[in-house]
Amino acid sequence: MYTVIKGTELLLEVIQPNSLSEIHFGEYDPERKKNAFKTLIATILSARSKDETTIKVVDGLWNKYSTPEEIAYAPLENLEKLVYSSGTYHQKAIRIKETSKIIHENFHNQVPDTLEELVKLPGVGRKVANCVLNISFNKDVIPVDTHVHRISNRVGWVKTNNPEKTEKGLEKLFPQSSWKMINYTLVSFGKKICKPINPLCSECPINKKCLKLIKIPRKSKKALK
Repeated sequence: MYTVIKGTELLLEVIQPNSLSEIHFGEYDPERKKNAFKTLIATILSARSKDETTIKVVDGLWNKYSTPEEIAYAPLENLEKLVYSSGTYHQKAIRIKETSKIIHENFHNQVPDTLEELVKLPGVGRKVANCVLNISFNKDVIPVDTHVHRISNRVGWVKTNNPEKTEKGLEKLFPQSSWKMINYTLVSFGKKICKPINPLCSECPINKKCLKLIKIPRKSKKALK
């Protein structure tokens, strides 16, 4: 059953948290900070990969190597085999190896907890950094992936041409207290309802707010009447 949350007179559809993070909203669990390194590596590997694939890859990787030092000094070919099914395996293996080495040597095996330090790591952009800050450090940030960027523009909350501008636009639109839930909300919503192609507009609880802003398939329009 869907839960509708009001924020700045707009509605967000809360379906379920992103399965990759396995987080449910509520009181922050300090255990998440202990898993910051795993969250970081998983998010790097999740690029262009389905969540279920990423979870399997990370589980397999952790069975063999599970610390920054272990991944940093693991043979590259071993890492490539372990992350192969996540796609672009050579590049990802290099990135997690280099990132692990930096965390081991420069941060004493502790994942940094600031955006400025995180984005310096190989394979870490604003989205990955904000995911780590959100999940592991309980920071009020908005990770903007393809779902968040697409839906925010589709329903008219922002009118932007890149994720960073979308992030800034959403920060102005929504109260800071709701920032942490936006990514989880829209990722699930984008997979189940507001899909890139043929969105299920007739099932959308906020369809009346975006009917004039998106091109809806004829069948969906009839269903909404």
